[in-house]
Amino acid sequence: MRSKLAEAFYKNAAKMPEKMAIWCDGESMTYAEMANLVSRYSNLLLKNGVVYGDHIAIPMNNSIESVALLFSAADLGVCLVPLNPTLPLEAIVSAMRSGDMKHLIARKAFFVECDKKGGIQVEGVSVCLDGEYGDTVPFAQIETMPDSRPACEKITGDESLILTMTSGSTGKPKPIDISQNNKYDRAMAHIRVYGITKDDRILAATPLYHSLAERLVILPMVLGATSILLPRFTPALWLNCAKEQKATFTIAVSAQLAQILDALSKPDAPSIDNFHCIVSSSALLEESVKYKLIEKLNCEFHEMYGTSETSTITNICFQKTANKQKSVGLPFDEASVRIWDEDDARDCIPGVVGEILCKSTLACKGYYKQEALFAASIYDGYFRTGDLGYMDEDGYLYFAGRKKELIITGAVNVYPNDIDEIVRRIPEIEECAAFPYPDDKLGEIVALAIVPKEQEEVRIRSVKAYCARHLADFQQPHKIFIVDALPKNALGKLLRMNILEHIGALGLDN
Repeated sequence: MRSKLAEAFYKNAAKMPEKMAIWCDGESMTYAEMANLVSRYSNLLLKNGVVYGDHIAIPMNNSIESVALLFSAADLGVCLVPLNPTLPLEAIVSAMRSGDMKHLIARKAFFVECDKKGGIQVEGVSVCLDGEYGDTVPFAQIETMPDSRPACEKITGDESLILTMTSGSTGKPKPIDISQNNKYDRAMAHIRVYGITKDDRILAATPLYHSLAERLVILPMVLGATSILLPRFTPALWLNCAKEQKATFTIAVSAQLAQILDALSKPDAPSIDNFHCIVSSSALLEESVKYKLIEKLNCEFHEMYGTSETSTITNICFQKTANKQKSVGLPFDEASVRIWDEDDARDCIPGVVGEILCKSTLACKGYYKQEALFAASIYDGYFRTGDLGYMDEDGYLYFAGRKKELIITGAVNVYPNDIDEIVRRIPEIEECAAFPYPDDKLGEIVALAIVPKEQEEVRIRSVKAYCARHLADFQQPHKIFIVDALPKNALGKLLRMNILEHIGALGLDN
């Protein structure tokens, strides 16, 4: 059997060879050109000893070649392990060991940096994407490869296609094992929910070593639509690209959308009216940001909730659910949700906060070679997300925060998101985050980190007075720190549990 992902792509190339398949950083390819590139990439890998079932590490940059590799891997039954190229070498080596990576594809600068630190060894082939280096195979060799699609008839769909690396509390990589069928079925579910068609131009603006961008480049290729891939994200690049390339659909992380709104608010901002749907992902978006984006972009605005392990679990369209503005929506047809009270070992009644458990036919295979760890995250067939939330009487899910971020002060549960929502209303504040601070008497107390707006001054006394008026007694911040920035990951998602360490490193925790 052939790969469903690759089959869908090649069928689109046969049906519409001259249609633009992908655009990235000023370059574009038709479906015919992209099919030739995918086939040549497959033949390059085969010639250099890559076989069915092998794992390939790739410090992944956003490029047309990276997307071609994704479909090449699917067609050959090979597994890719996309890595953040900015990670320290030690972290990359650790990830490679966790993922049993046999081959390596990277840019010359990566190999140079590795050699400065003792080098990096792989059992199989190393391919240099942009030139010649040492004993690596130059990617330019692809020009001599045949553009005929190689035969690989033993694909079942259960083959690992992507190992997505995340870190547990110990810092040891957890390779999330996503099969070919997972990726295909996830794409089909999103096409259905968001009404995506072959006429769409789908914008991807997150790194390809994250599952979101992978989803956004797979969607158009299996549907016959057009992929618009940003090489990197800045608000200005996003706006200009969205306008010039006439993007019609995207999923963006909430941190990006907040920056995009700031850019749209400037006098010289372009006017954009080509989107029919935008989806917010990764973390809750402020309500005021949602409303302003809806007004400025004039399109359907959705919010989704999910995990890398389970894919998207819930979705909501805000224009269609005026009375559910703080919800993250109803479950996909493929999913179900429970709210679990661990202390009483029972499901929570509507309105009561507990841990979000979810089950989905879109879920991953598990953690690669860490079966016991994955099994520990399953209860009664449901994945334990580590997130807190509640459901209302209508079955809508509401996100309350990460379980490990819960502040327990004197046996009282305090949800930091509730505090953030109130404090960020202070006009002088750009960002804020409540977090747990250790205390001898209460175990933990509420602390608050604040980033002032540019050229604004935030007075701690004024913040305390505001909190006294608008927050409950148990929510009052006992410590307030003014900082230039909050710790975030590569997608701009707040790392709340790193704030205390961040403040200590700044010398503010005295």
